[in-house]
Amino acid sequence: MSKITVIGAGKYGSTTVQRLAEWDIVDEVVMTDIVEGLPQGLALDINQSRPVTGHRTLVVGTNDYADTAQSDVVIITAGLPRKPGMSRMDLLEVNATIVKSVTEEVVRYSPDAVLIVVTNPLDQMTTLAAEVSGLPRDRVFGQAGILDSSRFAHFISEKTGADIQAIDAVTLGSHGETMVPVPSLCKVEGKPLGDVLDPGTIDDLVERTRKGGAEIVAFLKTGSAYYAPSAAAAYMAKAVVQDSGEEIPVCAWMTGEYGIENVYLGVIAKVGAGGVQEIVQHPLTDEEAAGLAEAAVAVKEKVADLGELDL
Repeated sequence: MSKITVIGAGKYGSTTVQRLAEWDIVDEVVMTDIVEGLPQGLALDINQSRPVTGHRTLVVGTNDYADTAQSDVVIITAGLPRKPGMSRMDLLEVNATIVKSVTEEVVRYSPDAVLIVVTNPLDQMTTLAAEVSGLPRDRVFGQAGILDSSRFAHFISEKTGADIQAIDAVTLGSHGETMVPVPSLCKVEGKPLGDVLDPGTIDDLVERTRKGGAEIVAFLKTGSAYYAPSAAAAYMAKAVVQDSGEEIPVCAWMTGEYGIENVYLGVIAKVGAGGVQEIVQHPLTDEEAAGLAEAAVAVKEKVADLGELDL
């Protein structure tokens, strides 16, 4: 039986569960949370939508990690969301404690699973999950570029008026301040982005993309984005269970690609059965390559902060 587990039944987690269930790509989606009754109630609600949507995937809500056993993919959304004025780094200590505990339980029951981490601060939490799980690094990766690239594409569509489905947008680097949008790999209706928009406008869109999550947090006042993030997380899980080998931007372990190693960083990778199958190196401009190298240094410095925590 094919199974995906989502850890965390908040808006992010539950929306991810709904998307996965409605796609009908596995037999069962398990949603677990520490709040008693929350995942059970949400699961019942989603299951009762099946006659209308036409999907068959069963959702199981639980507070017991034993129900997650033998999952093919586990998506870790558990953690506190950002509040207005709060940086991803403000979340480090509290979410590190949560991710460590969650990861220990996950590998206890699903030692062969692929782990997808979406908890912020993303780069550090992905690193922590890999270290705690003891799994091969290609089986632990994080969500970053697919969400940020989607935001970049939306802003490009908004500015140009082009069909959103006719836009290819790419961001690399870190999920946060050292994000590296890559205009040289972006196309609008098959045309290079630089042929459609002037450099100043592109720079403005890049900056808005870099602050995309914070912009939504400021509007919401409480909580953070979950519609686009859940779509990104579910899409990554889909690539794994369907063994698509599709090239998508993810937070993957670097082993010398672009001259960078020993760090989790946002790059384009082929994702399929077993997780990250290959990091694909696309040509970058000198400025983009320098930005990626700077992002790697920044992430390594932030990851070093994990060693100072009492976990």
